[in-house]
Amino acid sequence: MGNCASAVDAFVQRGSRSSPSAAPGMSSSRRTSSSATTGKLSTLSTSTFMPSTVSGVSVDDDYPDGHILESPDLKIYTFAELKSATRSFRPETVLGEGGFGKVYKGWVDEKTLNPSRSSTGTVVAVKKLNPESVQGMEQWQSEVNFLGRISHPNLVKLLGYCMDDNELLLVYEFMAKGSLENHLFRRGTVYEPLPWSLRLKILIGAARGLAFLHSSERQIIYRDFKASNILLDSHFNAKLSDFGLAKHGPDGEESHVTTRVMGTYGYAAPEYVSTGHLYVKSDVYGFGVVLLEMISGLRALDPSRSNEKVNLVNWAKPLLADRRKLSQLMDSGLEGQYNPKGALLAAQLTLKCLNADPKSRPSMKEVVEVLEQIESMKSRPRSGSSLRRGQGQSPRSDSARKNSRGRSINI
Repeated sequence: MGNCASAVDAFVQRGSRSSPSAAPGMSSSRRTSSSATTGKLSTLSTSTFMPSTVSGVSVDDDYPDGHILESPDLKIYTFAELKSATRSFRPETVLGEGGFGKVYKGWVDEKTLNPSRSSTGTVVAVKKLNPESVQGMEQWQSEVNFLGRISHPNLVKLLGYCMDDNELLLVYEFMAKGSLENHLFRRGTVYEPLPWSLRLKILIGAARGLAFLHSSERQIIYRDFKASNILLDSHFNAKLSDFGLAKHGPDGEESHVTTRVMGTYGYAAPEYVSTGHLYVKSDVYGFGVVLLEMISGLRALDPSRSNEKVNLVNWAKPLLADRRKLSQLMDSGLEGQYNPKGALLAAQLTLKCLNADPKSRPSMKEVVEVLEQIESMKSRPRSGSSLRRGQGQSPRSDSARKNSRGRSINI
């Protein structure tokens, strides 16, 4: 769940195949969010939610640092209203399709959020449950329970929902630039390579979103941090989407939550995959994987690469630890854009996030601070730097950019 964008390619499932490296119970899919469901939440009814008092004032304007409500405050739609907003769910309004169902472009009034006339007003993304979906009610509930209560500049806004007979729908803000995954790994007239400065901006925004979740009174573990779940607005501001797998952190003096292993293979922390023990800092590991993807321009998992490079983390760790070899890892498209000290600091931060021991990983607050420090370092010519380009072909050649498809292997 979760991608509510203009080009919601991260939703699109184009078939799946098993992975020999996946643990029992894992499935694989391409370019999509996890289709697994969360553990059961309390049964919901329309009386569980508070209808929204809709106005033209953004909650983010009132709470620029984020806000968590006691219960979801969302607009309740009828199925007929959302049918009107999406022009009867016409095929030409489809933005994408995933495990939950299809996502449609819709139009609502900016202030009232009521369906608007003839493609005027504010654009929204309307996600409609496929009755045959394996995700179904549980993930729908999780999305409403978490994202419906949270407001933060770096979290996608859930505007409303519909629970009308057997119809389950969710209404999100529309994210004009689509997913980070598309901008990193797809090329063409729509997707241009992301410059270093923009990558840092996106990373900082996503890190702030995670830091907010972790710093709340009842910590929230996101559990599925990956490039396809980071959406970008028209100004490339990053917002986390897809809260279908989110879970509250441990109570009291407990250090972790024990739960059924779910998420995306390649991004999920090793302690979680092996034991089912979920820590707040399990999210930090996932952030480290995305940070590594941003540095290298390579997918976390890509079976088209040579055997030793299929798993990016395993291959890259020795390069991250050696400043003399770091240039072999850096995305060749970033040549000359970054400060060498900043690149080294980013590599060191990545290693800390990927530490096998969750207790040794930094907090997301610390991650934000380091990224802001890197962002403040102005780029300068690379000649004479300690990160000289090594001999041989860059790991991110043009052919690799074109052919790298990767697999998001869901747990």
